Amino acid sequence: MDKVKKLIEKITEGIQEKKGKKIVIADLTGIEDTICNYFVICQGNSPSQVLAIVDSVKEHVRKEMGEKVYAIDGTRNAQWVAMDYSDIIVHIFLPEVRDFYNLEHLWADAKLIQIPDLD
Repeated sequence: MDKVKKLIEKITEGIQEKKGKKIVIADLTGIEDTICNYFVICQGNSPSQVLAIVDSVKEHVRKEMGEKVYAIDGTRNAQWVAMDYSDIIVHIFLPEVRDFYNLEHLWADAKLIQIPDLD
């Protein structure tokens, strides 16, 4: 398995560990001039859950792959946090903020993979 796919898998596990929901992986590799190759999009029900997901992803990826996040933005109000892993950007939203920005729709040309919620 290549490194990017493994990284996506570890990011997903980090999200699921804190009960992040509605995970979508957007494959942008077929689209020209994008800032990265993949988006991983998910949501948490409260700012504190969003921050818990951020920490979980950060720890999981560091522990399992030795990779550090390059930048994290949005933790101050924790409505939409973006984590930059170079080829992959992780977006963790509150549900209403996610609905408002609707990244999946903005990137309609991307191949979208839905990950079923763990209950």
